[in-house]
Order: sequence, then C-alpha cells, then structure tokens
Amino acid sequence: MLIDGHLDLAYNAARGRDLTLPLAALRAADPVPGETATVTFEELRAAGVRVCFGTLFALPATAASPQGYTDPAGARAQALAQLDQYRRWEDAGWLRLLRRREEVGAHLAQPGGPLGVVLLMEGADPIRDADDLPFWVDAGVRLIGPAWGRTRYAGGTNAPGPLTEAGRELVTAMRDLGVTLDASHLDDAAFWEAAELGPQLIATHANSRAFVPGNRHLSDAMARAIAASGGVIGLVFLSTFIRAGWELSQPRAGLAELAAIARHYAALVGWAQLGLGTDLDGGFGREKAPAEVERYRDVRRLLAELPEDARAGVAGENWARWLTHAL
Repeated sequence: MLIDGHLDLAYNAARGRDLTLPLAALRAADPVPGETATVTFEELRAAGVRVCFGTLFALPATAASPQGYTDPAGARAQALAQLDQYRRWEDAGWLRLLRRREEVGAHLAQPGGPLGVVLLMEGADPIRDADDLPFWVDAGVRLIGPAWGRTRYAGGTNAPGPLTEAGRELVTAMRDLGVTLDASHLDDAAFWEAAELGPQLIATHANSRAFVPGNRHLSDAMARAIAASGGVIGLVFLSTFIRAGWELSQPRAGLAELAAIARHYAALVGWAQLGLGTDLDGGFGREKAPAEVERYRDVRRLLAELPEDARAGVAGENWARWLTHAL
C-alpha cells in the first residue's frame, strides 16, 4: 500500500491532461510541452496507491504563467473548477472523496476499489476570508496550505514574510474547525506564527533545508515542530529539492540521495513521522524526477533504499495512522 501526501490531479486535468488514459496514450497526446507525464489513474493503481492528498491549486499569474489568477475571484474560480473535476471523477468511479477519518479507515479496509482522495488546498487565495472557511470545509477540504508563493494570508516560497492579519484569522479558524495546516510552502516567519496559534501541522511535500538551502524546505527546527504536533512530513521526488544546485542539463538526482534526506529526518524525528509527498507532475515531469523514476509506478523503488523496518511506514502506514486519527 502506498499513500501519497501530494498530487496535483485536478490541476493537471485543467492543463488538458486526461488522467483516465493509459500513460503511453497520455504521453502521445500530452498538451503540456517539456514535461513528460508520469501520473495517471492507471499508474497510481499499478503502484498500489490507496489514498492521496489531491490538491486544489490555483496558479497565480507570473511571467511564465500569464493565464494565472490576478485577484481572489480568479483564484476562487480555479479552485471551484478543480473541485468540480474531482466530483466528476468521483461520479465516474475513478476516485472516492474521503472527508472523515472513519471514511479513510473504511476505505483502507476494503481491498480494491477506486483511489481515495483527501482534498488539500495549496495556497489559500481561493478563500475569501476566515468566514468563508466553512464553505470549503463543507465542500470536503480538510487540509490547507496558506501559502504557495506570497498570498493574502502568508509569506511563502521565495517570498519571505509573516502571517498577515487575515492569515492569523484564517489559521485561527482552521484550528477551531479542525482543518489541518500544510506547512510545506510557508516562510519561516509565517510558520512559527502559525505554529503558535495551534492548528494541526503537517508538511505534505517538503524536503530538508540541510540538503538544499532556501525557505521552500524545512529547517531542522521546523521538522521537529511538525513531528511534535503529531504531523507527518512527505518526501518530494524532485531533483532540485534533492540535490542543491541541480540543473536540467545534469544527470538527475538519485533515489539514494532522497533516502539520505529521509535518514536525516528520521534522525531528527523518527521514521514514524515520514511518508511520501511525491508531487509528481506538479509542474514538472520525468525530466526532473529522480533518475530511477520513469513513471509513477517506479516510486516504490525508493523503499529499497530505506531500512527494512521503515519501508512500510514511509510507503503508507504513517500517513494512514495520521489520517485515521487526526483527519
């Protein structure tokens, strides 16, 4: 059994990818240039993925992505369209949306069946304000990362800064409604403010700053804080997050290097707090995945690089424990 803490499924559908196709067929007709796809529903099933955290990811406008949102209404429209995509997939039998810990437990207890998906909002700009949070909870969102880059709520990746006043209100509302905070993209200042407010903490997809500098990655102190709250940290399958200074012209980082990051985390917080958060096809393709990963089903190759007694936990049991007790 695998559980993946971070997959941008609906975002990829919004880019024109049909994840219901076999991988070869998707690659043959892939509308996304320069990013060879690795993820389809068939690939996830072949890998043994039983549950994943599926994102609602609204893409902000940048020079590279001028079609992204420029205001909260645009962010909300993207997230609502992705929410509708998950519901349509559920209606067609491709997945099952899981909203409560009891549903996760029942899903994991049943062999076979569709992919289980827990909804994660990555970047909180689609939320109008703290009073709007119940709408998204009712829609099935159970985890929220307040930042991606900078948002109206928090400083984030390559955008240092604390929580804003609206961010403090949102994180407080998350705590009160039992919505878990995904710290993966939070800047340090925002992270420590959020942690002090007391929501449940996890990091769905975050490697270690001890290996790659920058505020996109967790410091040792941040990793300890997440583990102290009972949270799990997901390992990211992206070469730039595995080897400092990696560039596309170089050989891809190896799974042994990712395993070294896992061992570092384990020395800090124990193997029971580690899982997968591959982020595969999350804005990158096979070209930037680890060298041994040509398609999603190759994710399992990481396990051979880990201590035997840690493999089942990292593969899915640690996320399963968290989901069935904390969701």
